[in-house]
Amino acid sequence: MAETVSRILQRTDSGLRWEPDLLAARNDVVVMIDCKASMTSRSTGRHAVERAAVKAHQLLAAFYDLPLYYVFDNLGVLTPLDVRGAGRRGPHSTVGSGAPYYLVDAAVDRRFDDIFGTVPARVA
Repeated sequence: MAETVSRILQRTDSGLRWEPDLLAARNDVVVMIDCKASMTSRSTGRHAVERAAVKAHQLLAAFYDLPLYYVFDNLGVLTPLDVRGAGRRGPHSTVGSGAPYYLVDAAVDRRFDDIFGTVPARVA
């Protein structure tokens, strides 16, 4: 998506503003991935995910009939349903966008390799 369009969408309520960062494929499986860098507090060990993003991502996953995963900077992986189920509603923040969000303990993360597999070691 063009930078200008993306910037303007950020000021709307459109679900398009939550377009996932990546589409990935392995064998016959295609997934959507939304990268969540810098969304984990080092002091509390919790991820913060904007509630509007979770709602939009659940709708996108249903509409496109593809799984969507959040990948955090610790390589923990959650789905929007995981976030809604394990997260608690955080207060409106005065930092960042100020939007309402879910707080999810990183201890409930799924391991990246368990979801996406590992790359086999190459034999020289």
